[in-house]
Amino acid sequence: MSDEGSNPTISALFSEDRKFPPPPEFAAQANCDESIYEEAKDRDAFWTKQAERVAWRKRWDQVLDWSDAPFAKWFTGATLNITESCLDQHVAERGDKVAYHWEGDGGETRTLTYQELHEEVCKAANALAALGVTKGDRVAIYMGMVPELPVAMLACARLGAVHGVVFGGFSSDSLRDRINDAEAKMLITCDGSYRAGSVVPLKEMADVSLAETPSIEKVLVVRRTGSDVNMVEGRDVWWHDVVSGQSSEHEAVEMDAEDMLFILYTSGTTAKPKGIVHTTGGYAVGTATTHYYVFDLKPDDVYWCTADIGWVTGHSYIVYGPLINGATSVMFEGVPQHPDKDRFWDIVEKYKVSILYTAPTAIRTFVKWGDEYPGKHDLSSLRLLGTVGEPINPEAWMWYHRVIGGERCPIVDTWWQTETGMILIAPLPGVTATKPSSATLPLPGVAADIFDDAGNSVPFGGGGYLTLTEPWPAMLRTLYKEPDRFKEVYWSRFSKPDENKWVYFAGDGAKRDEEGYLWLLGRVDDVMNISGHRISTLEVESALVDHPAVAEAAVVGRADDRTGQAIAAFCTLKGTAVGDENLIKEIRDHVADKIGKIARPASIVFTPELPKTRSGKIMRRLLKDISEKRQLGDVTTLANEGVVSELSDLASQAKAAEDD
Repeated sequence: MSDEGSNPTISALFSEDRKFPPPPEFAAQANCDESIYEEAKDRDAFWTKQAERVAWRKRWDQVLDWSDAPFAKWFTGATLNITESCLDQHVAERGDKVAYHWEGDGGETRTLTYQELHEEVCKAANALAALGVTKGDRVAIYMGMVPELPVAMLACARLGAVHGVVFGGFSSDSLRDRINDAEAKMLITCDGSYRAGSVVPLKEMADVSLAETPSIEKVLVVRRTGSDVNMVEGRDVWWHDVVSGQSSEHEAVEMDAEDMLFILYTSGTTAKPKGIVHTTGGYAVGTATTHYYVFDLKPDDVYWCTADIGWVTGHSYIVYGPLINGATSVMFEGVPQHPDKDRFWDIVEKYKVSILYTAPTAIRTFVKWGDEYPGKHDLSSLRLLGTVGEPINPEAWMWYHRVIGGERCPIVDTWWQTETGMILIAPLPGVTATKPSSATLPLPGVAADIFDDAGNSVPFGGGGYLTLTEPWPAMLRTLYKEPDRFKEVYWSRFSKPDENKWVYFAGDGAKRDEEGYLWLLGRVDDVMNISGHRISTLEVESALVDHPAVAEAAVVGRADDRTGQAIAAFCTLKGTAVGDENLIKEIRDHVADKIGKIARPASIVFTPELPKTRSGKIMRRLLKDISEKRQLGDVTTLANEGVVSELSDLASQAKAAEDD
């Protein structure tokens, strides 16, 4: 590679040779075999077949209309109401089947069967209608992880209203901005939510937002904590007052396949969040299909996705995908460490969870806590493990495989985005041999490639930019009220409109090995330029975590007069490891051995914690600010604010002692 800063691709340095074929007994019962890839080459026929999972009122005239690319239309001419796929189609045959086992932060439990969920959604839809919500209205939802959250979403969908869920960890300002952008007519919230035994004052925070949200006419409040909250007469109403007395029957509103289902805001390179628009028909087909195949779903499975419904993972793989497939899911309000660090494993044992879908950040935290916590519990019910949210380090993958999966459970490492709506790259369990930290291959019906700077496909063995070269059913349709920004952000980098060639740029770096397996390298913004070499933060983090003393690591590139950027590493250690100068040298040498001297960290900071959002993602932006001694950016979603000032002091000491 050149040292002149003009590399066309991202360096693919860290190698992984371990490979795990599907267990024969798992493959024998898997939901598909190799032939599905051949079948999916006829894309329209493949998605037509998969669409049978959905309850349609009227069939489509065309599977895909790509004539106005990049604005896609799937199942054009079809009509449906997605809640009839989630609820009505199951009630007659399996109404007594559990839809959700809910576990509260303090150990409270509730169980909702499909019949009961159907009744609750109908009551809520009737209540929303009585409060003035109609088809096309936008409804903001700002709640904790309580059963009323999916009920509220489904009630909106049943009426044809557009829901916009705002994560309960977001600030009042974030809620205000999202309400105003969507011009939401109603807000549904809770008096508060519980987190590790403490009350999060959701209504109080919402009230701050509501002082500057002129479009809101009604606020519907779920009583969760019993906190004393301010209720504005004529605007604020209690959920139990208006929902419980409603009829448990409601005729769902007929929707076009391309009618808007929800808006979900995600951060961008500007201060203004992007309002990701997902529509109804294609999203239903994409989420149900991927949920069925990627998780090898069986009728008696107990499935647990540990995400918050405030994120797209919760929309697609706690609410819509599992319900369309008639699955039994666990829904959890709390956190992994409350009341002790074995809470997850207690829940797995309690509900006999067979499919567990969680985040690499959580897994790395479990590694740091030690094997003793899962060791206290019977995890034999597990048969499949999944990861979501960010790339997983190889050693975290191996720990998950060994300690949680007992070396018997396939791991599905899934890549997708808020924008994609559904999983796009993942192993098919029982079919695909897995490699630690590789998302493996594009799913059937999905076309992905890796491009260099010039828009050329990178040969196997190389790295570059992850792209999607064909449309897929659950894809975002636009950015709310910003079609030009939609084209600019996602379709301008590699597309050639004059040739009618449209390429979606995911914003992620990736590498591909000689077998075509894909490794995600994180956001392109997380690629460091070290002496002209473009190095992924993930590869350095993987090498750091590969050291036996390191439990978790985060890496950023900080400005450096000599090399352009220098690698600044932040590490948490396992058990009794001592973070001294000898360990720093040992770890730096280890990274050099695993990747090369170019990737050796210039500084290493040992810290008991890394700054993370409430959803568990490491805030590398803050680490970059700390490393470069800049004024810290927004910390409203930070879960552990106390760690920031401590890290600033430690980083200053590390920089002063840096070995040039």
